Amino acid sequence: MSIASRHVSDAGPGGPSERTRTLGVLLLAALVWAALYALNEYIWDAIVGWLGLDLQTRAVGAVHFFLYDTVKIFLLLTGLMFVVGMLRASLDLDKARDYLQGRGLFVGLVLAVVLGVVTPFCSCSSIPLFIGFVAAGIPLSITLTFLIASPLISEIAAIMIGDQFGWHIAAVYVAAGSVLSLVIGWIFSRFDLTRWVEPMVFATKVGALRADGHVPTLAERVDAALEETKDIFRSVWLWVLLGVGIGAVIHGWVPADFFVRFAGPDNPFAVVVATLAGVPLYVNGAGVVPIAEALWAKGMSLGTVMAFTMSTIALSIPQAVMLRRVLKPPLLAIFFGTVTVGIMIIGFLFNLVGR
Repeated sequence: MSIASRHVSDAGPGGPSERTRTLGVLLLAALVWAALYALNEYIWDAIVGWLGLDLQTRAVGAVHFFLYDTVKIFLLLTGLMFVVGMLRASLDLDKARDYLQGRGLFVGLVLAVVLGVVTPFCSCSSIPLFIGFVAAGIPLSITLTFLIASPLISEIAAIMIGDQFGWHIAAVYVAAGSVLSLVIGWIFSRFDLTRWVEPMVFATKVGALRADGHVPTLAERVDAALEETKDIFRSVWLWVLLGVGIGAVIHGWVPADFFVRFAGPDNPFAVVVATLAGVPLYVNGAGVVPIAEALWAKGMSLGTVMAFTMSTIALSIPQAVMLRRVLKPPLLAIFFGTVTVGIMIIGFLFNLVGR
């Protein structure tokens, strides 16, 4: 039985106590979610240790990666989609859209980049928020800008780059990632891409909740957000497993020096090779910077190193697999192709300037 069916209204007799109970349940659920998210890696590490397995072996490392990342993304998917659903049910989205339109496209794109900076997700973990923004009616060019900026402009990557390459390089990296996100977002705004979004993204419980000016109660908002979260989870969970599985195989069996051999300093097409080599990988900023440092130490140019780092962080095969559930193939190809070409251009420009 839903919360709304048990409590007709937050107002009236018993209203405050019903509202208090609902808030108590939400608080308890949030605490459980936060605990699971915080302990996720520790739990899998403890299980590996308890079984006496060596985490450094390929098979164990791949399985550990799969279990940890699957749980992490499932937690993010359910938690963030519920929060976004609650926000959508609580806010007047028409006013939000009017606000963005009134401020102009550029302000919307800048806000998307800023939000991306303060949400340090990997290329897969940012997808739940992306789905919520699209379902909320935020312009697709702005939501795609966020999808680029969130993994690409990573605080962890920027700090590690600053520590290992110099803070001026870190500043250049952040600036280049921001410009790339803004430019691609502006390009996307010139075209009607909404027709290539899967219908399931827009057919949500929360969207129908506020129809005809209805102001939902807290219980109704919770029920709608839960139903929407369950609907989206049922639609994408298999794609998440497939995507993370591919990432686990790459994580466990692709050697770290694989890309050094094919994108070294003697290859005139090193930027192209490094960018394309980085796209299939599923590695966050903390994982790719040590590889980038090894490439740098072997004489690879700055632009090539930056292109490899950006493509590895911003794009991945698991990300493509998960996005396929919400984006039709033409838009998925446009997104990946545009970002890949943009990263290559940045790499070539920095190599040209650095000569």
